Amino acid sequence: MKNNNAGCLNAFLVAFARIILLVFWISRPVQWASVFGDAWFLPCLGFIFLPFTTLVYAWLMLGNPAGLQGLDWVWLGLAVVVDVASTSSAAYSNRNRIPAGMPGSTNV
Repeated sequence: MKNNNAGCLNAFLVAFARIILLVFWISRPVQWASVFGDAWFLPCLGFIFLPFTTLVYAWLMLGNPAGLQGLDWVWLGLAVVVDVASTSSAAYSNRNRIPAGMPGSTNV
């Protein structure tokens, strides 16, 4: 069984986008409001499920009042891939923690 001893580093990398989103929201509330308006539900969902995508979207929309255009969609797509890869790699690395006999367990 592989042993992963980089606990603090992993925790920081997982929380990095969420930390930056909180810093952005607290330090620049006017820019945050210009990106998301009065909506609070979508940024909260983004914070929980797709933090890196929410961060990239906020940065892309800051200087672009016309919306996403051209290569902006490529950057946003790459951010979605990074979020999905992060979540799936965490699930893959923790697959041995599922008790034997449960669906998805690799322990027999």
